[in-house]
Amino acid sequence: MSYSAKVREELTRKPPSARHCRIAELAALISCLGQVAVYTDPDGEISYNLMLATENLYAAKTADFLIRKISDHGVQCMVQGAGRGRLYLLDMKDREISKKLLMAAKLIEDDGNIRDNLVIDDVVTVNSCCKRAYVRGLFLAAGSVTDPSKGYHLEINTGSEEKAKQLIRMLQSFDIKARTVVRKGSEIVYLKESESICDFLNLIGAHVAMMEFENVRILKDMRNSINRQVNCETANIGKTVSAAARQVEDIMLIRDTIGFGSLDEGLLQVAMLRLENEDMPLKDLGLLLDPPLGKSGVNHRLRRLSAIAEKIRDNSKEDV
Repeated sequence: MSYSAKVREELTRKPPSARHCRIAELAALISCLGQVAVYTDPDGEISYNLMLATENLYAAKTADFLIRKISDHGVQCMVQGAGRGRLYLLDMKDREISKKLLMAAKLIEDDGNIRDNLVIDDVVTVNSCCKRAYVRGLFLAAGSVTDPSKGYHLEINTGSEEKAKQLIRMLQSFDIKARTVVRKGSEIVYLKESESICDFLNLIGAHVAMMEFENVRILKDMRNSINRQVNCETANIGKTVSAAARQVEDIMLIRDTIGFGSLDEGLLQVAMLRLENEDMPLKDLGLLLDPPLGKSGVNHRLRRLSAIAEKIRDNSKEDV
């Protein structure tokens, strides 16, 4: 089972208990998955037939449950195709039930027309709990989230720009900042930051999935931190080894040209100890001196030796 499927399965097991939240979640499912046929009889009376179509079993199950709870009537569910191409069709058949559900979701205008692009009225999500339920419904219908072990990405295909803006406003009310991108003509609302995705999962009530996400994220952060430390230490060791090799080279040049007799006692001690301990850190090298010397003091003397070696090299170039 994919990580997205785990989240949907968890949400399906925990539907809202309050009627207003059930209406908000069903409104999201209708907005994303609904198809409404409008009929006008000779007397001018308008009637509706609502159908939901989805390839997502969990969205279909949730819609079926919510319709039964809100309308007190069942719904006819048909399955077309097989495997990944399987399509679930939830047909109200009864036009009165269709009207009742559409009115509850505030998807019918005062003139009897269906709201453009099935964009819900904000009154459906006036309560904070209803906003959560609506976002849950959108994720169930058109959302996906990447397995945190592979990357951080959550998105909802809202379809239209107006729906995308509506969702972004809702998420902002919970301090979750989302972005949009257009893909194949549809507006996609997405999250890329791991903390935002955790907050989103918590918002919609997918607490088990959120804990799994957090555990993976913590392990990844720890692994990355360890790798950075190892890389840093490796780089420092490399720099130390390179610096020690240059120091040894400079000291050997002094020894083989002007000799150690030209050095004062302090430089001579450091030069001899560096030749005897080529890979020793400066701090440990200073402890071998008599009297002991700190790291900065040892470094200062080695720089003086390097300066002497550079003069020898410059003089040899002039002679050539």
